[in-house]
Amino acid sequence: MGVHGLTTYVEGNRNFFQDVKFRDSRLIIDGCSLFFRLYFNHYLDQQHGGDYDAFAVLLCQFLNALAACNIQPYVVLDGGIDPSDKKFPTIRHRLQSTIKEADRLSHGSNGSVLPILTREVFVQVLVQRGIPLVQCPFEADREIACLAHQWNCPVLSNDSDFYIFDLPGGYLPLHFFQWTNLNGQASHRHISARRYTTAGLCRWFGGMNKMLLPLCAVLSGNDYGAPKGVETLLQLIDGNARRGGGKGTSRVESVLMWSSSFPNPKEALDEVSRLMRNDVNHRGLKSELSAGMQEYFIAPRSHLALWFSESRAVPSEWLSELPACLSQAGAQGLLSPMALNAVVMNRVILPPQVENSKLDSSHSCAKVLRQAIYGILLRQTPAHLGDDAAVGAAPGVTVCVEEYDRMDLNLKKNQAEPRLPRSAVSLDTLHQASVAVRLGVFLEVLGVKESDLSAVPLHLRLAVAVTGFWLREARPTPSQSQLQALVLGMVYGELSRRSRPGAAHHPHAKRSVLQRFNRLRVRPGERRALNVGVAHALSQWQACLWSALCLNQLLLLPLPEPRLSW
Repeated sequence: MGVHGLTTYVEGNRNFFQDVKFRDSRLIIDGCSLFFRLYFNHYLDQQHGGDYDAFAVLLCQFLNALAACNIQPYVVLDGGIDPSDKKFPTIRHRLQSTIKEADRLSHGSNGSVLPILTREVFVQVLVQRGIPLVQCPFEADREIACLAHQWNCPVLSNDSDFYIFDLPGGYLPLHFFQWTNLNGQASHRHISARRYTTAGLCRWFGGMNKMLLPLCAVLSGNDYGAPKGVETLLQLIDGNARRGGGKGTSRVESVLMWSSSFPNPKEALDEVSRLMRNDVNHRGLKSELSAGMQEYFIAPRSHLALWFSESRAVPSEWLSELPACLSQAGAQGLLSPMALNAVVMNRVILPPQVENSKLDSSHSCAKVLRQAIYGILLRQTPAHLGDDAAVGAAPGVTVCVEEYDRMDLNLKKNQAEPRLPRSAVSLDTLHQASVAVRLGVFLEVLGVKESDLSAVPLHLRLAVAVTGFWLREARPTPSQSQLQALVLGMVYGELSRRSRPGAAHHPHAKRSVLQRFNRLRVRPGERRALNVGVAHALSQWQACLWSALCLNQLLLLPLPEPRLSW
């Protein structure tokens, strides 16, 4: 959720932390925080579609560091959008900002845009390494806190909400987690870190009741927004600090100081009612604050503890809209959040990429793939409900999916109609369909014949099928040199994979590919700035691959996924 200004305030006060030599422990990792931190803090490529190979290497180095210190990681990922919709205004605002940042990158300026397949690479590496992983149906903060509380172990993240949750094992901010510089002798390696606990913060404020911290978070403002009337209340709490944005304490510190004067949340909320009795918003404010505080409630038993046991049991209340096989895939991180958002919210976020903002969004060329995903998720076959009936809709009514995408430099909402493939499969019986049937659906949507892929290694067929789809659907039509560069990249990636220790070596083939790369290099005197036309074409290819991966996952992997960190 993220509490506004809290990270800056807490990390600026050394007294709130304890230096630790971290080793021999379980560690609950906020997966989304980790992949953002690894990618952006190590200055990996953002302009040219991403450096997934370097990212995968970096992630493996991180996991190796944990293993060297006998730290057992458990990675928890966010899933889809919170169905309460409270966070959606914040999501829209961030999307609009990312569109502008992507445009700046396309013109050679600075920006921060996570390449579109980073999350998928992250999951692939974790699965390959056998790291325990779960993807929650929605935002994972509270699930992470509940598991850490039950297991009495720390959380690794950069989310300021973990300064509010009362975690007996503490919170280790990624900012202070020095995993690149291990200390100690070989058998006693440790990672230098700083541990935060709510006890330290509350001591600083005169023994403040920990149960008041959620109220401080809601008053300070988080990603769910602030209730009406909070700004007026804050001015009443500390007018000097907020008036004119001048001198005085920060908003967060002001709220903490005020809250610490009460023995418990009830008395603080009663004071809110007294202060706001003459305000037009006073009637609903107390109840809204109480509801916001519940977001920080830690249940005594964690759903995730059962999942991370040998049972891998998916909680019954998770994604009841999906059959068991897809709920299981979702929890394993093997079903894209795009599919979760489509089925739960009928809404999908299309991540901005570095491209030509004067052209249609790079996602436009993959619309057919997404419509097929929506069709399988939201429409039943004619034998079930009729040609245009939809799950959860009245007979004869088609549920459309809201897609949020770039148009010029603005965020635009479009309506996408679900379309069932001709060789349709029922969602309820998907797990009973043969691989051949599911593969037939996948290839039909991409417009590729299975015979066309017969000479392609099995693990590359999905990428090759996507490339054929991209050549047909992308506008402007990709050039021969763009296609050659893409295919050479695949070939080089395959040769690199085969050159790993224990694999057969092909030095002549690798040398031939490198020679071809050299002929395609920028020549002296030619422009070396980003070629936005090439960037746009390859962003279209990544958009097609991103949607095709989701379709393949939805169909329970009729084709093996390509190794994305080529």
